Amino acid sequence: MLPVVSMLGLVLADADGSNPMGKVLELMDDCAAKVTADGEAEAKAYKEYFEWCDDAAKDAQFSIKTLKADEEKLTASVAKLTSDIEVGSSKIEDLAAAIATAEKDLADATTVRGKEAADFASAEAELVDGVDTLGRAVGILEREMAKNPAAFAQIDVSSFNKLVGAIGAITDAAAFSIDDKSKLVALVQSQDSSDDDDDEQGAPAPNSYESHSGGIVDVLTGMKEKAEGELSELRKAETNAAQNFNMLKGSLDGQIGADTKDMDEEKSTKAANEEQKATDSGDLTMTEKDLAQAEQTLAKTGHDCLQTAADHEATVAARTEELGVIATAKKILQETSSGAVGQSYSFLQLSTRTDLMKTEVITSIQGLARKSHSAALAQLASKISVVMQYGGKNQADVFAKVKGLINDMISKLEQEAEADATEKAYCDEEMAKTEAKKQELDDEIAKLTSKIDKAAAKSTRLKGQVKDAQATLAALAKTTAEMNKIRQEQNADYKVAKADLELGLGGVQKALEVLREYYGGAAAMIQSDSTFGAFMQQPAKPEKFEKAGGAGGSIIGILEVCESDFSKNLAAEEAQESDSADTFEQQTQENKITKVTNEQDVKYKTQEFKGLDKEITELTSDKDTSGTELAAVMEYYAKIKDRCIAKPETYEERTKRRTAEIDGLKQALQILNDETAFVQRKRRGVRGAIQ
Repeated sequence: MLPVVSMLGLVLADADGSNPMGKVLELMDDCAAKVTADGEAEAKAYKEYFEWCDDAAKDAQFSIKTLKADEEKLTASVAKLTSDIEVGSSKIEDLAAAIATAEKDLADATTVRGKEAADFASAEAELVDGVDTLGRAVGILEREMAKNPAAFAQIDVSSFNKLVGAIGAITDAAAFSIDDKSKLVALVQSQDSSDDDDDEQGAPAPNSYESHSGGIVDVLTGMKEKAEGELSELRKAETNAAQNFNMLKGSLDGQIGADTKDMDEEKSTKAANEEQKATDSGDLTMTEKDLAQAEQTLAKTGHDCLQTAADHEATVAARTEELGVIATAKKILQETSSGAVGQSYSFLQLSTRTDLMKTEVITSIQGLARKSHSAALAQLASKISVVMQYGGKNQADVFAKVKGLINDMISKLEQEAEADATEKAYCDEEMAKTEAKKQELDDEIAKLTSKIDKAAAKSTRLKGQVKDAQATLAALAKTTAEMNKIRQEQNADYKVAKADLELGLGGVQKALEVLREYYGGAAAMIQSDSTFGAFMQQPAKPEKFEKAGGAGGSIIGILEVCESDFSKNLAAEEAQESDSADTFEQQTQENKITKVTNEQDVKYKTQEFKGLDKEITELTSDKDTSGTELAAVMEYYAKIKDRCIAKPETYEERTKRRTAEIDGLKQALQILNDETAFVQRKRRGVRGAIQ
């Protein structure tokens, strides 16, 4: 901007006979108005920018808060899942140990139970057999005694001895007690001795036979009852043992089943926890990355906003300084140049002053009319022209009429301005509310759109990666099959080549052994002769039969070359086979790693893009809701714009134009107010000069 002094010089240099100082002051006012307007525009832009700064900072802080919460949640989840996995592994080990212990206990109990059952079967068979035998013996004795005790007594010695032996065998087989055996044997022996006495002394009395027989029957009967009691106790003990075993087996089977079920559940839970841990770990990595980016964005936004604030403060200070300079210069000119202006630019002809004043007032109003395109001002200028031309000879009346017309126009314009201001306030309030709501919905839709686009892009990228991983797996499977086929062919070729080379090498070695054994001396002699002949010519000898040493030596030499070639080829084949096997094994391991990696990528990235697709669906629903609300707001916005904006000119333009009209009319009034006194002063001054 030009300094005030330079501006003043230019104005004075371009002066055309009117008051240039007034032009200077007008230019100063215009310059100050422009500086002020620029400041207002800059302040408005600064306000809007800082509102954006606040919103951006709030959004970034909210994102950071949300991401930190997600980070803490995921970190805690990963830690908890890790702990759960460790606890699950420990539980699985404990349950496996418990199952193994229970199975061992069951196996041991089954073995013991089998032995017990076998012992019971053996003991039961012996007791049953003894009881049955004793019962039959008692029956026989009782029947014989019932028939004829004397006849029973007449059993010969040999038969009785047989009976004694049979009863002894019964007692031994039936595992009777020694006491019972002794009683039974004593009775039998007493019977035997009685028989001997009877033989010596004559036939015994029937009662004595009956007594001996009855004693044997009683003993046998008692032994039978005791055996039956032991058999009953044995069976009872076997029943109890079987029940105890069944109860133990049921308990162990139940425990094994329950522990196996718990172990399966723990394994399933552990697998699910491991899968969830992998997912949460991936989400945690992405969250940490987004958090770092959000913090970086917040820091950059804060730095930019602080720099803009500093620039704004400097701009405001510079603009204030400029306005102060202009105001100071204007004040100096107003305080010091009024007299000089009066001396330099007041010598006008009084005869034309009134006409110039009339022309100036009319021209001023006409200029206002043209500038503002106002028919009312143009009509006012026309009325003032008519009044000044035909209003009468009295100058004061003419001025009064003109002032009245101008004052009426000023009042009308002020009333219009007041009504327009009321309408403007209403429109501003409604427009501001509507635009704020519209901006809020636009921002919400923009955020949702951004999130949808970001999620869609990420989902598309993940789907592409899954597709690529699946293609890689398919290609890898094909490559692996081809590798296996080629490796099998290489190995088959190697086996054939090795067999051929080993067979050929063995044959060559055997042939060399035979040939060397036969041609060894002759070949050596020929070589010696050849060497000697190199120094001294030997005369020809008489021909006689000799071994074909030369041919044999050549054959041996060629076979040695073949042996060397076969050995080298065999070693080369083995080395190539070893290298091929190592390469195949290494590539197979790499393919396995690649396969597992891509399978994991397919698994987890499929889960991730499915989650993103679900999120996109939810965000799209939110966006549709906001879009519906925005449509309603835009419909109302269109109506309020039709009322408040759809006009030939804006409120600011109308206000500026109307203010300019009012100021121009007031200046015209000031001209009319000042003109009478000016003319009177000048007339007196001119008369004095003429005199």
